[in-house]
Amino acid sequence: MASYTATVTWKRGDAVFTDNKYSRAHEISFDAPLTIAGSSSPHVVRPPFSREDAVDPEEMLVAALSSCHLLSFLYEAQRAGFAVDSYVDRAEGVMTKNEAGRLWVSKTTLTPQIVWSGEKRPTPEQVHDLHHKAHEACFIANSYRGEVVVDG
Repeated sequence: MASYTATVTWKRGDAVFTDNKYSRAHEISFDAPLTIAGSSSPHVVRPPFSREDAVDPEEMLVAALSSCHLLSFLYEAQRAGFAVDSYVDRAEGVMTKNEAGRLWVSKTTLTPQIVWSGEKRPTPEQVHDLHHKAHEACFIANSYRGEVVVDG
């Protein structure tokens, strides 16, 4: 069984904290090694208590889903004998309230733009099938309970 890690570090600094006027900015480190700036979404906690130039958890969820789908799609395309030159997806997650009134990322729409090369090109039906297989194989999609729509 594989294990994946991320280290999330937040420090209060000089903020009082108990008055709810503290920064939500933090760092997220991966074993790559890579560290990125994280924050609550400015849609949830307004600046200056969030950072607009940092990645928020909701964006990371959408990015993880899109990235996993991309990697699974590329694998399925090469297995089928198709050559992909580029794949660009501007994925969008939508947050709504569930039946208990809690916010959740209920739907993610992937909009991949794919450039193919080589003599063998997939039909629209084959592309649809590749996306279906990619979705079934994607570890993140198998962990996500929201709706995933592929529009492309």
